[in-house]
Amino acid sequence: MNRPARPAARYALRAVALTAALGLWQFLTSADVDLWLRFSQFPTVTDVAHALADRLAGADYWRDLTDSLTRILGGFLLAAVLGVAGGVLTARSRLAEDLLGPLLEVVRPIPAIALVPVAILLFPSNEQGIVFITFTAAFFPVLVSTRHAVRALTPVWEEAVLTMGGGRWRVLVSVVLPGALPGVFGGLSVGIGVSWICVISAEMVSGQYGVGYRTWQDYTVLDYPGVFVGMVTIGVLGWLTSTAVELLGRRLTRWLPRTSYASGPRVPRRTRGVRSPAPVAPRPKEDVSHDQLV
Repeated sequence: MNRPARPAARYALRAVALTAALGLWQFLTSADVDLWLRFSQFPTVTDVAHALADRLAGADYWRDLTDSLTRILGGFLLAAVLGVAGGVLTARSRLAEDLLGPLLEVVRPIPAIALVPVAILLFPSNEQGIVFITFTAAFFPVLVSTRHAVRALTPVWEEAVLTMGGGRWRVLVSVVLPGALPGVFGGLSVGIGVSWICVISAEMVSGQYGVGYRTWQDYTVLDYPGVFVGMVTIGVLGWLTSTAVELLGRRLTRWLPRTSYASGPRVPRRTRGVRSPAPVAPRPKEDVSHDQLV
C-alpha cells in the first residue's frame, strides 16, 4: 500500500531547519564569536529585522523592488522567447546551425556581467543596458537546454506524424515543442537564477535604482544591516521567481512521470530486503529417437 503524503510534516521540517539556521546566526553574532570567521562583524538577526521593518515602511524599498522585478521580467521573458526559438531552429536546421552556431558558441562563454561596458556604450540609457545584461544571462541556458532537448527526441514520433499526413508545422506543434518542454523548463530554471545574479551586479555597477543599487549604497556607508536586508530581499525574490517557473513547468508537463517520493508507489516495509524465489527453469523435452517411434 502507498504511504499517504504528509505535506504538513515536510513544511514543518523546513521551518525547523530555517529556524535553526537563524538561531545559529543570532547566537554567533550576538556572542561575537571569532574563531576563524569573524562573526563579530556581522549584524544580528534582530538588527536585520529592525532594518527590514524600517525599509518596509518607506517608499524607496518598494520602488527598488519594482525596478528590479521590471528589469528581471523584461529580460527573462525576452530570453525565454528567443532562447526557445533559437534552440529549436539550430537543432532542426543545419543552415541555422552553420550560420548561428559559431557566433553563439563564441559569445556564450563570456560572462553576462562582463558585457556591462558593452551595454553602456551600446544603449542610450542604463535601464536598457541592465535589461540587456539580464537577457544575455538567461538566453544561453535556455538556448542550450532547448537545443539538447530537441536533439534528444526520438525520431519515431516525427515519423508517425509524417506518416499520418502531417507537415513540418504539425511536427513542430505536436512533437517537438511538447517533447522538449522538460528540457526547456530546465533551462528556464537555470536562466532565472543567473538573471538575478547578473541584474543585481549590473545595478551595483551602473544602476540608479533597484535592490542591487541600494545594497551597494548601504555598503558604501557601512550600513551592514541594510546590506543584509538587500541580500535577504534578493534571496526571497529569486526563490519566488524560480518557484513560479517550476510550478508552471509542472503544470505544463503533467503527462510526465514523477519521482518516487512525490507520487510513485512505495515498496512495503516488511517486503524490503526479502529475496524473491529464483525462477524455475523449464525442463527440457526428452529426445525421441526414430526407433521409439517405429
